[in-house]
Amino acid sequence: MQVMKWSVMALAVAAGSTQMAFASSQSESNGFLEDSSFDIFNRVLYMNRDFRSGNPAKAQSYREETGWGLRTLFESGFTQGTIGVGFDAFTLSSLKLDGGSGHGGNGLFSADSDGDFEKTQSQAGGAIKFRVSNTGLKYGDMFVSSPVFSTDDSRILPESATGTYLVSNEIEGLELSAGRFTAMSSQVATGRDTIDGTGLKSANIYGANYSFTDNLSAGVHYSDVEDYFKKTYLNVNYNLPIAEEQSLNFDLNGYHTKGDGDEIYGEVDNDIWSLAAAYNIGAHTFTVAHQRSTGDSGYAYGVDGGGTVYLANSVQYSDFNGKDETSWQARYDINMATYGVPGLSFMTRYIVGDNIEGDDGQDAQEREIDVEAKYVIQDGAAKDLSFRVRSAFYRSSRNYASYGGDLNDFRLIMDYPLDVL
Repeated sequence: MQVMKWSVMALAVAAGSTQMAFASSQSESNGFLEDSSFDIFNRVLYMNRDFRSGNPAKAQSYREETGWGLRTLFESGFTQGTIGVGFDAFTLSSLKLDGGSGHGGNGLFSADSDGDFEKTQSQAGGAIKFRVSNTGLKYGDMFVSSPVFSTDDSRILPESATGTYLVSNEIEGLELSAGRFTAMSSQVATGRDTIDGTGLKSANIYGANYSFTDNLSAGVHYSDVEDYFKKTYLNVNYNLPIAEEQSLNFDLNGYHTKGDGDEIYGEVDNDIWSLAAAYNIGAHTFTVAHQRSTGDSGYAYGVDGGGTVYLANSVQYSDFNGKDETSWQARYDINMATYGVPGLSFMTRYIVGDNIEGDDGQDAQEREIDVEAKYVIQDGAAKDLSFRVRSAFYRSSRNYASYGGDLNDFRLIMDYPLDVL
């Protein structure tokens, strides 16, 4: 599921993966070193899950873990000339601070051959990049943010993908992309093969986004994931200014997924869409969303990245993407900067889903309440240091226990980005 979809690091790595495409034209390049940057990102994550009705899949009623992650990211500029050349590199390291005595398993650390969770993990990667005019090509290890292929960052370390990615912005308002990826590391194991990684063999992706006006944009993306499925994604986003500090936003997202090849995930035949309407007035945002899944299966993703679920009702724990599921969401956000506390924000939402084909073939239901508070230090030596508290309360009918059963999910996240260069 797409938890922490808009976390600081998720936005940072997404920007890093497409920096070459959104940079100024190659003729304005200042040079390999002159335009380079080096960032360090720290994350401490405490997470516990209390399985209120037990966890039939793991025979484990409680999980509690704490870990620290350190990420470094170097992005060079491009050499001058008609064809610019550059290089990006990153390192990922994690340290288990707590998570033993049978309480592990939240997806923070990988397990060794004896079933014990690793105390430390590390990974390094790099990619060479080229740019002509406003078209960039990147080859190697990278973070990717595409609706049909997206590396996830919901735990301590993000996923990373290996492949080739082309992004072009030659026409104002139009972005074209294409890529081929042959490996991906998971968030809990740094290996990129099909055993330690997500199981990816290869994925070809294509996409186009176009901004018709400042307030209307649309996108279409396609992927072919070898021996799993083929996926098509469509998005339309419209923002309607109403008055000063008032606006109404509509966001439509939809996927069509069909099994292909060996169908390693089993039969996949799904159409799922969501429509969210958000009314913003000053510091307040009120959102309602509807999501509907149809077909012979629920929505499938994961091998193509744990972040590949651009749907309104993909929330902290559940994605509300079961077979034949219909779900509704009501959400409220407040930005306390308006009331004299910049950097402080709150969010709460309630999502309910029904008409799901349960484990026994009968209708099943699920619901979730999320509450979140976040504070970002605005200045001083600790500028951009953020603290986030996230709580999810998930409940489902007994014939939908295969999803994990009733649970409470609590997370405390401290993020500290540092711009060194």
